[in-house]
Amino acid sequence: MEFKHDDFQDKMEVHEEKGAIPSSKYYIDPPKSIRYKEKRKISFFTMCIIAIISAMIGGIIMAYIAPTFLYGKYMPYPEIYKRNTKADIEIITKGENISIVPTVVKKAMPSVVGITTVTVERDFFFGVHRGQGVGTGVIVDHRGYILTNSHVVSDGKTEEVKVLLYDGRDLKADVLWNDPTLDLAIVKILAKDLPVATLGDSENIEVGQLSIAIGNPLGLEFERTVTAGIISGLERNIEINQFERIEGLIQTDASINPGNSGGPLLNNKGEVIGINTAKIQTGEGLGFAIPINIAKPIVDEFIEKGQFTKVYLGIHGISVEAYNQYYGGNLKRDEGVFVERVIPNSPVNKAGMKPEDIIISIDDQKINTMRQLITQLYKYRPGNKVTIKVIRKDQEMNLKVSLEAKPKN
Repeated sequence: MEFKHDDFQDKMEVHEEKGAIPSSKYYIDPPKSIRYKEKRKISFFTMCIIAIISAMIGGIIMAYIAPTFLYGKYMPYPEIYKRNTKADIEIITKGENISIVPTVVKKAMPSVVGITTVTVERDFFFGVHRGQGVGTGVIVDHRGYILTNSHVVSDGKTEEVKVLLYDGRDLKADVLWNDPTLDLAIVKILAKDLPVATLGDSENIEVGQLSIAIGNPLGLEFERTVTAGIISGLERNIEINQFERIEGLIQTDASINPGNSGGPLLNNKGEVIGINTAKIQTGEGLGFAIPINIAKPIVDEFIEKGQFTKVYLGIHGISVEAYNQYYGGNLKRDEGVFVERVIPNSPVNKAGMKPEDIIISIDDQKINTMRQLITQLYKYRPGNKVTIKVIRKDQEMNLKVSLEAKPKN
């Protein structure tokens, strides 16, 4: 940004008639004929000295003499004089402050990894060429399971994935699972006895509490950069495109940049409460993380079984809002999932669901969008039974659905 300094010059020409007294505004001193006598005039310098001395005396009186003499005798003490200094020190000591950050980083840093990818891109004009990407991940099991973003591994469409460990090892990895809707992925390296991150509870976080991000902003040149801030908001929704948006995110003002994606957002105990996923480019301090509780069921099953089995309903659906706005629908509701098609012999087909039903809840958990529906299903395993509430021709109905594993394509 350039600041330009212009030179200004005032030019005034005064034309006087002979014998006339010129106007005093063009002079530093008025003409002799209208001056006051100098002996009766107090100089400006003297007035300034008197004013300064008076202000100093008044300040001393108000700061030291007035509180002691007036308060308690003629008027009650204000709250600030009633506080117990010792109690204030205890509150500050117990609160979250920036001195906690080194302890948190020391605990969590070894479980944070760098992730590099090689993708094959096909272009109509230039043919096939390779692209590279950099992100972050966090180790969730000592046997080499790593949680990151789906977009970090190009939604599973990568030719090569490598993981850079805290001890300097650079190992090849396999993408075991990913879901672009959740923007989460699990990759696996062949290693043992790795340092593991502690997963926290994203349901117990509050706006204003400390948040710390660790990641690789702008590439491995700045690997394992630590930034700190607060939780700025909860249940945030951001638009990806005109048809999709990510919902239920944690907002933080801890600095997040490209390359931070997939890294942990930590609380004051060094627990992972979110996976950093996005930043609003047009604003400062607007970063977002996926709540860790969304990923926990997936992580737990990988740890227990070495794989994750996703359940499915058996519908082709779309959010009611998107159906009305982008496809010219005329539904009377603004929330829910509109069922466009029911797959034959699927779980919901067996339970009696029909096209044009509108799903509004699963086990009393309100469903407003298709994304919420998908997220909710990750909480269940094959064989679980759920109650799905639908609206059919303005009438509410409860369907008992026995969930099944999603068929492999």
